[in-house]
Amino acid sequence: MGAICLVTLVFMFIVPLAVASKENGKNSLSTYIVHLNKPKGVFAQAVDLDGWYRSFLPVTIPGQRTRMVFSYRNVVTGFAAKLTAEEAEAMKRKEGIKSVWPEKVYSLHTTHSPDFMGLQQNLGFWNQSNYGRGVIIGVLDTGITPGHPSFSDEGMPPPPAKWKGKCVFEGGCNNKLIGARSFVEGEVGPPADEEGHGTHTASTAGGNFVKGANVFGNANGTASGMAPLAHLAMYKVCGAGCSESAILAAMDAAVEDGVDVLSLSLGGGSIPFYMDSIALGAFTAIQKGVFVSCSAGNEGPSYGTLSNEAPWILTVGASTTDRSIAAVPKLGNGLTFDGESLYQPNDFPSTLLPLVYSGANGKAASAFCAPGSLKDVDVKGKVVLCERGGDIGRIDKGQEVKDNGGAAMILMNDKLNGFSTIADPHVLPATHVGYETGLSIQKYINSIMNPTATIIFKGTVLGKQTAPEVTSFSSRGPSLQSFGILKPDIIGPGVSILAAWPVSVENKTNTNSTFNMISGTSMSCPHLSGIAALLKSSHPDWSPAAIKSAIMTTASLVNLGGNTIVDETNTTADIFANGAGHVNPSKANDPGLIYDIQPDDYIPYLCGLNYTDEEVGTIVQQTVNCSSESIIAEAELNYPSFSILLAESGGSQTYTRTVTNVGPASSSYTYEVFVPTGVDVSVKPEEIVFTEVNQKQTYSVTFSRQKNISLPFSQGLLKWVSAQHDVNTPIVAIFE
Repeated sequence: MGAICLVTLVFMFIVPLAVASKENGKNSLSTYIVHLNKPKGVFAQAVDLDGWYRSFLPVTIPGQRTRMVFSYRNVVTGFAAKLTAEEAEAMKRKEGIKSVWPEKVYSLHTTHSPDFMGLQQNLGFWNQSNYGRGVIIGVLDTGITPGHPSFSDEGMPPPPAKWKGKCVFEGGCNNKLIGARSFVEGEVGPPADEEGHGTHTASTAGGNFVKGANVFGNANGTASGMAPLAHLAMYKVCGAGCSESAILAAMDAAVEDGVDVLSLSLGGGSIPFYMDSIALGAFTAIQKGVFVSCSAGNEGPSYGTLSNEAPWILTVGASTTDRSIAAVPKLGNGLTFDGESLYQPNDFPSTLLPLVYSGANGKAASAFCAPGSLKDVDVKGKVVLCERGGDIGRIDKGQEVKDNGGAAMILMNDKLNGFSTIADPHVLPATHVGYETGLSIQKYINSIMNPTATIIFKGTVLGKQTAPEVTSFSSRGPSLQSFGILKPDIIGPGVSILAAWPVSVENKTNTNSTFNMISGTSMSCPHLSGIAALLKSSHPDWSPAAIKSAIMTTASLVNLGGNTIVDETNTTADIFANGAGHVNPSKANDPGLIYDIQPDDYIPYLCGLNYTDEEVGTIVQQTVNCSSESIIAEAELNYPSFSILLAESGGSQTYTRTVTNVGPASSSYTYEVFVPTGVDVSVKPEEIVFTEVNQKQTYSVTFSRQKNISLPFSQGLLKWVSAQHDVNTPIVAIFE
């Protein structure tokens, strides 16, 4: 591929995935994922397939626990088993074995948002899509809390006849929560949610309407998921981490159960698609018409930090909404600044208190308000300015201030996180402010003998005109596995998202239901999963690729104020931060044109990645001979974006795209190009004309690099415009 400036940067930030368990000697048993060549013919029953799998296992000593962990039937040909390192090496040499590797452990990527995205009861897209009625969303996460009002089945029809899933909650499932199973090793019984993460993500995707939802009295209103009348099925895969074998088993079960959408708010960094169990399971899912939405990861804002990069997955980054839970720091000189906190005390004094910087003693631990670092710092009765970072939780910093008698905390960002702030349930009066604000407060402290400050708690504030903003933690592209595919695909709400939470969490609102407000691409992913369910309900004949295309080509490129979307630096977010833009559900329902991709279309693309026949076959679950395929360049895949590698002396590159008319039968489109800096772009033809619905037309785009370009990359946009539709196709040119 050649070395390029941007690629050199991104590799500095990639760390290997964790392996589930390390060998403690050659006889130590660990879980391995085993892939086999697909057998000729079809096994009549699952027990026959399971028996064939077991024939590859070492002989089990009487009294020893079974070696088989999971037997996969749908998404891959293979199994997970307990093996020693020596046994795993021996198994690789057996006929019929394609690959054997130790399982990896993936991590989690962790009411107003429907309103923010234009979804309103009894109006528009929610009405047109019937609120997702009849669609089944499968969620892979930490479990779920049945009985929560968000999972009430009021107004819900029975599940579709195709549903084959199971519910192991005794009396806990209904027409909303129709399936619940655990795949966590060693866990017996129902998939209870001890973390809260799964309850939150499931209700975000498909929770029912709940009036009076709030957190500590903040963000009060009616909570609902994106697809409030969709059915939900929970597949618990996360306990102490999210094991690869459990994720694969859950995807295997979900496809067989009959889900329409899979939502995974977890991941494990960049890895070749043929070794990425989420990518493998997702491919078989899309072959069966199941849409797969995954979180991009929380490793931003550095480049090349994405998880879940496969082009058949919708990769979702995180953005803010226009709502904040305002906590305004006010200094003794009268200056005030924007800040946030979920904890909003109504008895905090408005009078000014002494203000101190925790790191005035020159110690880094004190600056970060690390545990035990303030015992010799005079903070009693004072407002304390702490710095973010030091691998210490934001709330933990406040605990240190509180434990040493501090009255309040102002938490300032580090430079990396810039302007991105989060409303946390702090343990004392506090506010989270941006980096530049923190510097201004430090400057004030250093300019006066007796600095003072207070915090004014203003509660829920709506209408922030710079929303949506890309948040700092949202992982960035480019995709390290495939530079020819732009990732992330889309951004959606992922900061301070209110959704259902287990009843064990403290609730000061005197309501019967419990909610919490948390942040992460874990939260943005289920927003898009729910929107995909709405589109599936509205357009049941659309393929997963068609749904993805509709989401991407209609995305918003500007904020509520009509200006470009910004990131944590308060400057325009680049294409590796926001992908195609911010999701616009109503427009996605009527995109005009779509870029469709059939599962077999990925084979020439995968061969073009220089994967071996066996590696491609592992992904697509069939025998592949790349030498007989019409191999295509990565950027030639019929994707709703262009990501082009341009060498200094590489000449021009031409790529085609085929669009399908899903708008009016008789329609014509002409193009507009917002040309990337340093690139010449030509498009043919000048106009594409349709005379019927579902008619296809092909166009080509030629890209040429200009001389003396020193940028790592530049971005642009190709827009096809008709009387009724604008179809946006983002462009990024990466300069080698």
